[in-house]
Amino acid sequence: MVKVGLTGGIGAGKSEVSRLLASYGAVIVDADKIAREVVEPGTPGLVAVTAEFGEDVLTADGTLDRPKLGAIVFNDPKKLQALNAIVHPLVGARSAELEAAAGPDAVVVHDVPLLTENGLAPLYDLVIVVDATPSTQLDRLVRLRGMAESEAKARMEAQAAREKRLAIADLVIDNDGPLDALEPQVRKVWQHLRERTS
Repeated sequence: MVKVGLTGGIGAGKSEVSRLLASYGAVIVDADKIAREVVEPGTPGLVAVTAEFGEDVLTADGTLDRPKLGAIVFNDPKKLQALNAIVHPLVGARSAELEAAAGPDAVVVHDVPLLTENGLAPLYDLVIVVDATPSTQLDRLVRLRGMAESEAKARMEAQAAREKRLAIADLVIDNDGPLDALEPQVRKVWQHLRERTS
């Protein structure tokens, strides 16, 4: 098994790289997706979040009101820390389950947006960083995701600097250009990963 950490700044195209790797046969362990699963209604995660932040963070149908919770935690480092203390261990446990089920010759790609910020690089056999210039990231966030420029800049600034991400990279995928330039790079990376499992 090869354990890969995949990361990149917001708008760099990490999701597209993840999708391509999955299409070639990689087992994708998506930290954001798991973070949503572990706080679905009926889970111990949602019970713990509600105990910490109150019933106000729930919608009328009992699901987590993410925008409301986000507004609470992103302006208060202590509250963000409290949320992370609930969610991160649950995400870690579920990620380990998915990895264990993957099989001995699998390429397991952990799609982790905050890999750099949380110092997780040592957990993986190698780290792949999907890279784009800040101007490209900003353009994609505004043009493709419909974000206000100020919100896009704030999201980018909340993440690790590009230099810090590149410093932990074993492999860099340059996604500053058009989508058709991405696929050949990802295919080459996939071949490299397959060689490591044989």
